[in-house]
This record gives sequence, structure tokens and C-alpha cells, in this order.
Amino acid sequence: MANQGKLLELERCPHCSVDRPHLHHKTAFETADHTGQFQRTWVMYACTRCGGVITAWSRKGGSYIEGMYPKSLEVEEAIPDRAKEYLEQAISSISAPAGAVMLAASSVDAMLKEKGLNDGSLYSRINLAVENHLITEEMSRWAHEVRLDANDQRHSDNSSVLPTSDDAKKVIDFVQALGTFLFVLPARVEHGITNAQSS
Repeated sequence: MANQGKLLELERCPHCSVDRPHLHHKTAFETADHTGQFQRTWVMYACTRCGGVITAWSRKGGSYIEGMYPKSLEVEEAIPDRAKEYLEQAISSISAPAGAVMLAASSVDAMLKEKGLNDGSLYSRINLAVENHLITEEMSRWAHEVRLDANDQRHSDNSSVLPTSDDAKKVIDFVQALGTFLFVLPARVEHGITNAQSS
């Protein structure tokens, strides 16, 4: 984590995902809990590109940032490499939403293939994942609610409306949840079982 100062140094803006953002100090204030303990210094930074605000805190008298809101999006290590790479690129491309949606769809495609679902359209394979009890019916409905199908962008359909950054964020939220459901939670459960058996 970075230090509090006039500029906050992050790899990407948590709002617009621009690379090496210019996040400048706007204001600072101090808080404590109801007993007067746990004193913290809060600093608010603004991204000059998107106008998003990041709030970071450190313990009073310190400069090392211990918490930040919102946090930058990160991809879990348990997600398979190909799907992980597509998802990381989608997150990095939120400011180019049509590209981010295509990359996110490619991540879903790679996740489903990792589970042996190779044939048919993306949505038909999501439905098959429900039938095979890999995901819930609610996750399938979520997939159909977000603009996951990137065919409109790939084929330059003039009648389709281009996705917005908000659309891209919704798709990325779904893909992260799907990755958590298919790969991250099973890995944590397996790790927990191993730890329990060794203790």
C-alpha cells in the first residue's frame, strides 16, 4: 500500500482503471472511535481523469495507508491463467467499454471451457452450467441481465447501442463473481479441509 501525501500513487484508478492515474489530495480530517481510541487520519484524493474520489486512511501520526475505499479491482489467483488474463485486461479497459465487454466475455468463455463446456453459444453454455450444477439459476439470470454477449461489438452491428463504462463494470462484476463461484471458493474449501486435516 502507498503512503499518504499530496499525490496517491496507484497502478490504476479504482473508478476508471486508467493506468498510472493522477490522484491529487483534496482534503484531510481525523476521526476516533467512541472511546477516543483508534485515531485515524483520512485523506481524500480525486482522479483528474474521471473525477472519482478515493478515500485512504492511516493511523494518526503515521503516513502508511492501511485502508482505501474503493479498492482497485483485483483478480484472484485461483482463476485459471487464460480466464484471469482476459479478466485483468477487461478491468484495465473499462475506459474503452466495448473492448472491456468483449474481454470479459472471453474470460467467461475460458472459465466454461476449463469446466469442459466447449460447444454452443456463450449463453447456451451458461445454461448448461446450470443443468450440470456448476452455477446457480440466479447466476444464469444475472448473466442474461448484463450485456455479456459481445457479438454486437465484434460484428459492428449498427443497430446496437454501444456499451457504457457502467455496462462494462456490471459485466466485470458478474465475471468476478463467476470466477469466485467456479474456482476461488472451491480452492478455499479445499485449502480449509487440508488445514483441518493437518491440525
